[in-house]
Amino acid sequence: MPELAGYRRPFWGTQPEYLHSTYVSTRIRSPSRPLVLIPQTLSELTGPVFGQDGIGRNDDDLTRQHDGAPLGERMIVHGRVLDENARPVARTLVELWQANAAGRYHHQRDQHDAPLDPNFSGCGRMLTDEAGRYRFVTVKPGAYPWRNHHNAWRPAHLHFSLFGPAFMTRLVTQMYFPGDPLLPYDPIFNCTADEKARNRLISQFDWEVTMPEHALGYRFDIVLHGRNATPMES
Repeated sequence: MPELAGYRRPFWGTQPEYLHSTYVSTRIRSPSRPLVLIPQTLSELTGPVFGQDGIGRNDDDLTRQHDGAPLGERMIVHGRVLDENARPVARTLVELWQANAAGRYHHQRDQHDAPLDPNFSGCGRMLTDEAGRYRFVTVKPGAYPWRNHHNAWRPAHLHFSLFGPAFMTRLVTQMYFPGDPLLPYDPIFNCTADEKARNRLISQFDWEVTMPEHALGYRFDIVLHGRNATPMES
């Protein structure tokens, strides 16, 4: 795994398993031999730096990227990107992508018969501030079927991508919602062996961030390494 602001090898059981039999696609795509860690080259370390120039005015507000407002329950998701000692990771590019309120992605490969929303593309991006904070305004995504097993439905979730100083330093994770009844049945959520680590993927309802008559608030901190690391997709 390339380094991202000091990312190091995780503790056993705190990250998703490469092979999780109930997550069907891992049976054919999981590695059959031990992984080989390839050091970064000078060209990778000195490659493109992601900064403010590539971020648009409304990239952090997915409800204001089109002519009209999207359908669905408005929400604010915020948090901090931290290292294992709770120190902030500043100026890190955070990307978000998600399904719309009906559970459909704005992507040609998603042919689910749920409706598309012309006022919702489902993508956002921003840089963390000096305290490692990020904040997005969006709508709560819907659950959707994914054909992994009989009557398989993915819980509502957001995808997060974090970039380090170059394109090769990228980590990806997912955020879920408290109290979702689909979580016990979802192989992707459950492929992290350690229960405490797995539950770090569940956001916390945030009353202080909730805006009266406008949007509910959720907090989701992302820890890059250590015993309290957030599970990341490999």
